Amino acid sequence: MHFLRRLLCLTVLAAVCACGRDAGQAESVQGGHPVEAGPIGSVWVVDSQDTGGRLYLCGTIHILRKEDYPLAPAYEAAYSRSDKLVFELPPDAAKAGAAARMTQLGTLPPGATLEAEVGSETWSGVKKWCASRGVPPFSMARMRPWLASLMITNNEYAVLGASPDMGVDQHFEKRARRDGKPGEGLETLEFQIQLFAGLSKELQRVMLDQTLAEVGTLPEEYDKMIEAWKHGRLDDLQSMLFREAAKHPELMEIFLAARNRAWMARLEDLLKKGERAMVLVGTGHFTAETGLLHLLKERGYLVRHYREMKED
Repeated sequence: MHFLRRLLCLTVLAAVCACGRDAGQAESVQGGHPVEAGPIGSVWVVDSQDTGGRLYLCGTIHILRKEDYPLAPAYEAAYSRSDKLVFELPPDAAKAGAAARMTQLGTLPPGATLEAEVGSETWSGVKKWCASRGVPPFSMARMRPWLASLMITNNEYAVLGASPDMGVDQHFEKRARRDGKPGEGLETLEFQIQLFAGLSKELQRVMLDQTLAEVGTLPEEYDKMIEAWKHGRLDDLQSMLFREAAKHPELMEIFLAARNRAWMARLEDLLKKGERAMVLVGTGHFTAETGLLHLLKERGYLVRHYREMKED
């Protein structure tokens, strides 16, 4: 179930907007350090040879640390050469309201408790984690298991100094707002929250159990994921993301495959209109045969990693 935990960084932005704790601002980070040669980034270029349309598919990590900047130069090149930006969520989405909506959907009805939902053993694990982080157990006593899992995971990322405010999405959203570049979203905040709220009770329980079991390995895992992302190693990211996902193929369909298929209509529309856009989505959406890169190749578009490009 590493799969569900990595969703926060690689695929579902709303989960970190709602649960993340502020660890700093990303707006000026890129300009505050010299851009060094090295990491090539997770940026792919998609061309329509019929219309001249071009998409810069920029893989993001939704939760980053200050030391993870500067970004690979390919991101800056994609931004400067694009007329608009396309995000998972619209730039003007009321992300501040995400926490309230998460709480509404993630709170059990009166009389129900998290302990009753998951059993005494799992609840003991929750209380043990609460004690280790100074969190009052009563604050989680009426959470649905999916929300408890997200809260624990995001808290652990925050301990590492990682925050959604430092994520690639937020970085370029702020840049675009400052520079007056238009932006749009592929999904709504409500849609993304419902991805978690719609999970079965059993999947929620498994999600929470695995979150508690793997808290100790998160720092090492996170570092490996960041390195793979920085160097555009999709095979490594795919291995990390899909390692245990075969046990629950329905999760792959819900969180990745179905969303990728739904996005294709808008991406193709941009290409057919001859537009140039920077598309920023979780890097997990680029992996496997259900990923955007494969789907676009199947439709006849030219797909190359940015390092293969000789820009005009």
